[in-house]
Amino acid sequence: MEITKVRNIGIAAHIDAGKTTTSERILYYTGSNYKIGEVHEGTATMDWMEQERERGITITSAATTCAWKGFTINLIDTPGHVDFTVEVERSMRVLDGAVAVFCAVGGVEPQSETVWRQADKYHVPRVAFVNKMDRIGADFASVVKAMHDRLGANAIPLQLPIGAEDDFAGVVDLIEQKAIYFSGVLGQPPAEGAIPPELAMEAKQGRDNIIEALSDYSDDLMTLYLEGTPVSSELIRKTLREAVINLKAVPVLCGSAFKNKCIEPLLDAVVEYLPSPVDLPPIKGVSPHDPEKVLERHSNPDEPFTALAFKVAVDPFLGKLFFLRVYSGRLDKGSAVYNPMTGQKERIGRIMRMHSNKREDIDSMEAGMIVAVPSLKSTKTGDTLCDEGNQIVLESLEFPEPVISLAVEPATQQDKIKLAKGLNALADEDPTFKVHNDEESGQTVISGMGELHLEIIVDRLKREFGVDVKVGNPQVSYREAIRKPAHAEGKYIRQTGGRGQYGHVVFDIEPLDDGKYEFEDKTVGGVIPKEFISAVEKGLEEAVQSGVLGGYPVIGVKITLVDGSYHEVDSSEMAFKIAASIGFKEAMKRADPVLMEPVMSVEVVTPEEYVGDVIGDLSSRRGRIDGMDMRANARIIRAFVPLVGMFGYATDLRSKTSGRANYSMQFDHYEQTPAEVSEKILQGRI
Repeated sequence: MEITKVRNIGIAAHIDAGKTTTSERILYYTGSNYKIGEVHEGTATMDWMEQERERGITITSAATTCAWKGFTINLIDTPGHVDFTVEVERSMRVLDGAVAVFCAVGGVEPQSETVWRQADKYHVPRVAFVNKMDRIGADFASVVKAMHDRLGANAIPLQLPIGAEDDFAGVVDLIEQKAIYFSGVLGQPPAEGAIPPELAMEAKQGRDNIIEALSDYSDDLMTLYLEGTPVSSELIRKTLREAVINLKAVPVLCGSAFKNKCIEPLLDAVVEYLPSPVDLPPIKGVSPHDPEKVLERHSNPDEPFTALAFKVAVDPFLGKLFFLRVYSGRLDKGSAVYNPMTGQKERIGRIMRMHSNKREDIDSMEAGMIVAVPSLKSTKTGDTLCDEGNQIVLESLEFPEPVISLAVEPATQQDKIKLAKGLNALADEDPTFKVHNDEESGQTVISGMGELHLEIIVDRLKREFGVDVKVGNPQVSYREAIRKPAHAEGKYIRQTGGRGQYGHVVFDIEPLDDGKYEFEDKTVGGVIPKEFISAVEKGLEEAVQSGVLGGYPVIGVKITLVDGSYHEVDSSEMAFKIAASIGFKEAMKRADPVLMEPVMSVEVVTPEEYVGDVIGDLSSRRGRIDGMDMRANARIIRAFVPLVGMFGYATDLRSKTSGRANYSMQFDHYEQTPAEVSEKILQGRI
């Protein structure tokens, strides 16, 4: 495998923009599949889970490998629904490039913005594909404008659509100044032809616009442009590739994946403009023995082995399957690797190249590859695997906290062990899914990113683990915060004959705007010995998990340890942990504690005649309207609404708009709950 001819790419977009359909066409045209799978028929290769096929949505990111014109493309199809945003997050972490798919009618939608921000966060170069050009209301120019306005992208169209809606026939290649026509018949090659006369002027202007947009990134190109000398297509492509890899430009193409139009030019753009592993800066990590010491690994098979476990999946035959992105080095099956996070060695018994849920055994893995390995004993999502003699820890992954919870219990006593096993397996697989036991009620509580997320979890428990579960009503994950600084002390003294217990701490606490938790030690003169400071910190970390109002986790607080005392004989780590917890509870009571609720960013797309009803309904749910836009012949309403008000919204919206409106929502921030609502929540009435 020649590493310069490898492309590790993801397909990412808003739900329903056509990601999986585009992936299916890519697999067909690259020869990986001999027949097309369709999302609406439940036969898509990349949507292999039963739940995905039934709902027509992608839930888990699926990896596959295909080839195009001598290049190897490792492809990951990611979910578009915000409840499964973790799948996009961890895929972006390990990808070298991405194809961002936009609907030609919907344009830049809420989840489009989310995946774009995730790609920005991990510095992922992108190519954009405006899909569904055959749909009524398709508007290529408005999508490009929305990319500029809403995403801040330097979007550079490389094509002009020939026709639109039912008359969409092909595209004008602006760089080569030629027309490419597609029959729509599966597998039939495109036909090149002359540019239609009515598009000739626009096509010439389009090429000039590309050169103008790229002149900032190449002195040679700028000189030719200013002199009025013709610029070669080769120089344009070379400059564009550099601009894409440096995140300065996003080439935009268009087509209709469902109608088999324009997939070949998209594949050409992937290999032409997106980077190989060697085009990107080396991956950085730190020494496990010295976190200040920064280390680098280049995409080179001759360097020490380094890989990141970015995903864990539960396989019915192999148990846990670990997806690895190999950043450097080479490793044969049967070899051992080292996990610096756990200090354990892991033996790699099998190495597999994935084709969605099918597997192909291979003998080795090397820099630039995405592979799967089974049966690792002590590895978790985000762990680094490396050569024991050249240890490195790569930056792990950060995951959002769950915002919604459900109580679950087995339908029969026999299902109890199966339920625990299933929940543990699913929690290993999905870092945004959490399980805990409620000590007061004795119930098992599961938490996730939304109603659909938990619905899928319950469905998987039934189908994959054979557990019939009873489910309680959804519960919102509230938080607690403080509104003013406070000073308090915590003392724990026990004398029980013989050795006693003594811990004494004094705190200042103050609110933080960013919602984080911070601890600072400002004690001087050894009033508390160093070995007990870490016990205080541990005690506080446990204490902030349970506030004083309703026992909810505390956010947005800084705790400063300013004083305290200890006893030569009776002080212990446990005594200081308990003292810290007592002091924190006391400080919280004095700091004007308030209840915080998750607030969702909601976007509703509705026909004009229902705007009044939709706004009135959102207001009744304590929603704040943030703005309105027009999109084609529909109105877009943006609002912030507390999550507790959004339960059952899908049904209400359908009935109010005769099924013609749709909405999407995602967690935005925590906000103080109004006093009267807070009172009802704490009394258990809502």
